[in-house]
Amino acid sequence: MNHRFSEAIMNLLDCIACLDPKNEFSNFDMDKLAHLADLYPLDFTSTGRTFLSQELQSFLSDMRIDGRFFNVEDLGSLAKKMKETMKYRVFPMVYRLVELTLLLSVATTSVERVFSAMKAVTTDLRNRMRGEWLNDSLVVYIENEIFDSIDNKLILNHFQNMDSRRNQLSRSTKHSVA
Repeated sequence: MNHRFSEAIMNLLDCIACLDPKNEFSNFDMDKLAHLADLYPLDFTSTGRTFLSQELQSFLSDMRIDGRFFNVEDLGSLAKKMKETMKYRVFPMVYRLVELTLLLSVATTSVERVFSAMKAVTTDLRNRMRGEWLNDSLVVYIENEIFDSIDNKLILNHFQNMDSRRNQLSRSTKHSVA
């Protein structure tokens, strides 16, 4: 895995792993979580980061004695349980770290999906595609389940009824040359 990700990404993943609730937060590391907060200066003020270590210490102690959290196995479940038990109000900075960590994984997956789609859409013949045309093509490629549910005849009829078309689209499966 070290060869697949950069050192910065590996450090980030290492910090995120410190929030893992498994085995009574056995991976919990306050220094790494403080570093994670440093990566988000808009979410954690310098004053907030000063108090973060105290909140992290209290959070860890509380999680290890509160039986409602003993069966929590992942970050998503931790976030839900913190909401249900109102712990997100008691530990707002820790909850924000959990939220950012969950958001990061979704955002990373979405970005990877878009880049994968761009690779598939921009072939040698279409490598000059830019702007709105590329965006439209990517939407169709990424959201293909939605577009598969639309009847092609409806789309064909829509374009045939447009006034700005010079030639009518072929109603048969063969392409007509105008």
